[in-house]
Amino acid sequence: MATKKTTKAKSPTKAATKHPAAKKAKADNKLRLTSASPSFTVNDIEKSMAWYRDVLGFTVTERWEDGGKLLGAEMAAGDVSFMIGQDDWKKGRDRVKGVGVRLYCMTYQDIDTLAARIKANGGTLEGPRDTQWNTRELAVDDPDGYKITIAKETRKR
Repeated sequence: MATKKTTKAKSPTKAATKHPAAKKAKADNKLRLTSASPSFTVNDIEKSMAWYRDVLGFTVTERWEDGGKLLGAEMAAGDVSFMIGQDDWKKGRDRVKGVGVRLYCMTYQDIDTLAARIKANGGTLEGPRDTQWNTRELAVDDPDGYKITIAKETRKR
């Protein structure tokens, strides 16, 4: 059985009942999400963890181990968390990952500054570029081919 080891305390999140849309959600019975945390299966958990931490600037908030073997981790950047888990190879060692998956992430940080930091830390990226949707963005591929676009609004819509 896997054990959960917390390496850094997480800040508490807002209780759903304090969210402004909570009362409306109860009234109309529609799904109203307040956050999402993607989970990626990776080929080399240590390599992926280092890439998210050292290249993008995520923080390791939790590690999941079993018998001293690292199985996965939660990586946080601001209010967003990504989960990464070591592939158990039950579906074969040649299983392709990342195909058809792109995450769009918004930030208030300067995209050009982020791009320079990513490059300085050994990352490769597309952009930065301005888009027709009033954003400036950059795009990266993680070690397993998952695509991540990081954007900042350049003008209020």
